[in-house]
Amino acid sequence: MNLRATNLQVTTPTTEQEWDAYYALRYQVLRKPFRRPPGSEKDEYDQVGQHRMLVNADNNIVGIGRLHFNSSEEAQIRFMVVAPKYQGEGHGVLLVQSLELLARQQGAKRVIIRSRDTTLGFYLKCGYEIKEEGNTVDNPMAEHQLVKLLDPVNHIVYRPTWCGELQKTWHNEIPVSKAMDIRIYQYTGRSIELRAPLSRNINVHGTMFAGSLYTLATLTGWGLLQLQLRERGLTGAIVLAEGNIKYRKPVIKEPRAVAYLNEMKGDFSPLENGENARINMSVIVRDGDLAGAEFKGEYVVLAPRENNEQGENNK
Repeated sequence: MNLRATNLQVTTPTTEQEWDAYYALRYQVLRKPFRRPPGSEKDEYDQVGQHRMLVNADNNIVGIGRLHFNSSEEAQIRFMVVAPKYQGEGHGVLLVQSLELLARQQGAKRVIIRSRDTTLGFYLKCGYEIKEEGNTVDNPMAEHQLVKLLDPVNHIVYRPTWCGELQKTWHNEIPVSKAMDIRIYQYTGRSIELRAPLSRNINVHGTMFAGSLYTLATLTGWGLLQLQLRERGLTGAIVLAEGNIKYRKPVIKEPRAVAYLNEMKGDFSPLENGENARINMSVIVRDGDLAGAEFKGEYVVLAPRENNEQGENNK
């Protein structure tokens, strides 16, 4: 998993110190607030489950989670925890992504999660659906059972419905994106990755067309902006005002373009006043793990016309 812009790493606890910290975080967040005794943070599946930790550059645990199999086709995520001081920063998405990938690699067809009301909204955003509702009227701590089918196309970890709608819009309204078969491969809320098959974008030298690289990078920046607008409940038409790309090496493998939210410069606040917003985005198009091209674009988000006219009148 590429966590370059977050300085985080997904690992497996191995040492006694790591295991102690792992279970301590479980107890602190999931058991202690409900006056459960020490030891209740463990269960019989810990011996056969697969455990993951999200750690930062200082080797501090940011979050943890466990995956175990109920059958050959059904995996279950349990004990998902993000440390209180790191909550609200999108780290839970990275944990879900790593555990879902683990489930896919081992042949799971679906993943189930049990969630209380406090975390239900998060899992719904991650593409899970309620399979069985808990009786929260009689018991506010009751859990809902959720399920996510791991079919070949349902691999986007966050806002999969939004991503599907955006990709459909591109293919319908930007014919070159369909001809290139550009697809949203992943969205985490903090980053986006687009891919396009080399076979649809190859030149006589057996490498990717320079124009295809530029288009892929442009749509990657655009896609992250469009999804972030929806996250904020804002609307606006996105146009590329200026774009520059540096070609580092020929792309000879399946290209993938990645953009990170924390590398975005500018903000959306002018839109709230009916004014256009200017945002600078950086995109890396990778050839495997190597940088094939680096794109920098200045995008303008055009405020809805009625808001723009109102903003001009108030000046």
